[in-house]
Parts: sequence; structure tokens; C-alpha cells
Amino acid sequence: MQHAVITSAVRTPIGRAHKGALAALRPDDLLARTVAEALARTPGLEPADVDDLVAGCALPGGEQGFNIARIAAVLLGWDHVPGVTVNRFCTSSLQAIRTAAQAVRCGDADVVVAAGVESQSRLAHGSSDTWPDTENPAFRQAGLRTVRRSGAGTGPWSDPRDRGEFPDPYIPVGLAAENTADLYGITRTDMDAYAARSHHLTQRALAEGFHFGDIVPVKAPDGTTVTTDDCPRTGVTGQSLAALPPRFRPDGRVTAGNSAPLSDGAAAVVVMSEDYARAHGHTPLARILATAVSAGTPETEGPAPVTATRTVLTRAGLSLADVGTFAGNEPFAAQILAYCAELGLDPDRMNPHGGSIALGEPYGAAGARLTTTALTTLRHDDLTTALITVVAAGGQGMAMLLERTT
Repeated sequence: MQHAVITSAVRTPIGRAHKGALAALRPDDLLARTVAEALARTPGLEPADVDDLVAGCALPGGEQGFNIARIAAVLLGWDHVPGVTVNRFCTSSLQAIRTAAQAVRCGDADVVVAAGVESQSRLAHGSSDTWPDTENPAFRQAGLRTVRRSGAGTGPWSDPRDRGEFPDPYIPVGLAAENTADLYGITRTDMDAYAARSHHLTQRALAEGFHFGDIVPVKAPDGTTVTTDDCPRTGVTGQSLAALPPRFRPDGRVTAGNSAPLSDGAAAVVVMSEDYARAHGHTPLARILATAVSAGTPETEGPAPVTATRTVLTRAGLSLADVGTFAGNEPFAAQILAYCAELGLDPDRMNPHGGSIALGEPYGAAGARLTTTALTTLRHDDLTTALITVVAAGGQGMAMLLERTT
């Protein structure tokens, strides 16, 4: 079986949804621009060498619908390149990388571009906290508990299975974060402190130019070129965050300040077999050692990637102590604090150069963006291994382990 390697990784700037620098850009254009740049950053690699384009999109509809991966290929003039769009919510683009790596490992492809995109600004309907009214009546007929869905109720959350009920697969992720905070005893102070840390580390990284090499400039319709992220804020502290009201429950702890802002963006990586890379003079940045998926109760998403994390470490013969850097999505501070608590992992080891609470999180691009940042962290901090984890709506999680090769 062949090893799968990554030879390039890029992302767009991350725009604040509805009012940011990318709000007027179509998501298919964002994706096409990013995919083209990922290919260009593997010198000597041509579109004719690409066997497939796999793109993640968490809410594929409207301008993000109609198999946006194939649309991006055609927009680039790559009529010969097939495209497939995958959806596992926030893990979608990490799933795209996993799918690419699996094709390479088993010999079904030599080169696959894996990417992700999300434009909250351009969605026709639906977001993380306003879902379309498509709930399956069978869940209601089964006596599905709805108290947390409505935002009512107080007190510690418990698994509905313990009461002989079904969990709610449609629960808004903000309420799932509230449930997670209940279950793990995570306080508002804990969450605000972690969010302030994310902002502080992001500001330091921006001052150092840490993210500069990752970003592909994007031209907006007004002719300006966007090169920087919209969402990071200066001067954020735990005290300033404490003044914000709860967002999802009157008695809750999740606020706009300890959550990732709605955002727009894309990211892409080139995956190929290590033998093909060496034979054609392409320099691998990292080897994909293992990937895994896992799931738990949809009403508490935070610990969902824990089993996937343990699986990839077991497959690679490593422990948490062997991992050089941890890159995890931060949809809500509660989720990542619960993940760390379940593993006994110091939260200070997560996202050492800032995370999505400060940067923003375009859902479908989250995994590819984290991969891009993790590769930069490996080089910048002179480390060998990176563990990338993503939690997603529906109580799902994913993990990928990388080993630096240059």
C-alpha cells in the first residue's frame, strides 16, 4: 500500500459573513481560486496530472449546490477533471482529504486535490442556529425530548438515552455546546478565558506574519485584493467577553464572544502518492499517517472526536505525548474544552497560533484550513507530528495525524 503525502496547502483569507470582505464573492469562485493556487504551489504539477477533485461543503445549496467541486473544475477550464462534493458538516474538507488519501493509498489515483468551501453570506437558507424545518416526524413520534431545542430548561444535561428517549439529530450546535458545558461542568469563565486566549494567540501570529504564506489573495468584485482575515479582534479579554449576553439559552454560557463567528472562505491541499511525488520531483510537506471518524450523542458534540483521536494514535503507534502540535476547530470554547477534558489534554497545547474563535470557521473549509495551519506550525515550530481534529454537527468527529517530511 502506498503512502499518501501532502505537497501543498493554501487557504483564502477568512471573511466575516454578510458584512466582510468576501461577502460579495460566489463560493464556487472562491473554491476555484484556491484549488488553482494549491496546484500552482506544487511546481511542475499540471491540471492534466489531477485524477480527481474532492471538495467539502457543509451546507450545499444555492450557489454552493450542484456539485460545487465539479463546477470549480469547469470554471478553471479543467474539463477533464472529475469532481465530487462531500458533506460531513464541519468535518467535510477533512473528509475530502481522507477520501483523497484513501484513493492514493489503494492505487486508485496518483494525484487528488482535496478542498473545502463555505459562504455563510451567500446561503439561501439555513445556518448553524437556524435550520430549515425538515425534522423527521418519526423522531417526534418516538417521544423525542425537545426542551433543549427550544432553549428552555435549566440544570445539568443528561443523555436522553438514559431516559429511554432518542437524541435530537437536528439540535442547533449552540445548544449542543450548552449541553456540553453542562455535562462537563465548564463554566462561563472557563469559556471566556479560552476565547480570549484564541484571540491573543491569533493577534500574536498576525503580528509575526505566521499566516501570511498560507493565504491566497482573492480579488473582490469591487477590484480590491483581499489578503487578510476579517474576524480577528484586538484587545479581547476575559473581562470584556464576560459582558456579552448568552446567545442560545437565557440561562446559558455560550455567547458570540466564546463562539466562532459566521464566516466565508475556502482551503485546498494537494494529495498524492509518495512514490509519485518522488518520481516526478515534487517535495512532500507531510505524510498522512492515519485518519479516523467517530460519533456520539448529537446533543453534545464536544467529545465526538475523542474516539477518532485514540484510533489514529493507536494506528500510528503513538501517544498524546508524542504529538508535536494539536490543531482543532473551535466552533465553541465549550466543545474544545470538553474534548481536552475527556483526553486529559492541556488546552494550552491546542492551536498555539490561534484558532477559529478568532479567525472564523467557514464550515466546509474547516478541516483543510486546519491542515494548512498545522503544516505551517510544523515548519515554524520545528515539530514532527500534528494531530488535526474537527467536531461537527450531528455529534460527529474526525481526526487526522500528519508526519512532517521536510
